[in-house]
Amino acid sequence: MWLDLPKLWIVILNAVAIPAIHLGFSWWFTRIDRDCFDPDSWLYRVRSWEEGGKAYQTLFHIRRWKHLLPDAATWFDGFAKGELKKMDPPHLRTFVVETCRGEAAHWVQIPGLLLTLIWNPWPTAAAVMIVYAFASNFPCLLLQRFTRARLVRFLEESGGKERRSTGR
Repeated sequence: MWLDLPKLWIVILNAVAIPAIHLGFSWWFTRIDRDCFDPDSWLYRVRSWEEGGKAYQTLFHIRRWKHLLPDAATWFDGFAKGELKKMDPPHLRTFVVETCRGEAAHWVQIPGLLLTLIWNPWPTAAAVMIVYAFASNFPCLLLQRFTRARLVRFLEESGGKERRSTGR
């Protein structure tokens, strides 16, 4: 720790800073232009080992717990990713880009949370914050990648064509 503070101040700073970092980055990323998130870029590109999202289900049983994660984008008038509202290709492509936005927001939250090491005492509290920074974002990163891999697979399999309602 670089700042030597009384324990009460450390608790207060953590109680304010941790939610502020999570929510602040979530808010900020909902304001960044959608064109800044390219699903074909190195970071966001779907990898063959992801198997269209199957790897996440096999390794992490993601469908069992994904409903427990909040979608903070909706708190800031961002794109709701909690459920698929439309199946038309333009909406699905927008959804894919929004998973990139969500992934980016969670990647930057990790170093943002590590700023708390400035006032958290070493080694115990600092170790807890390091674990927390990763543990609080890792499930969200997995979910963004899982969702994107599934949507990309669906778009590729459908050839990007609109599905027509059969009236049933």
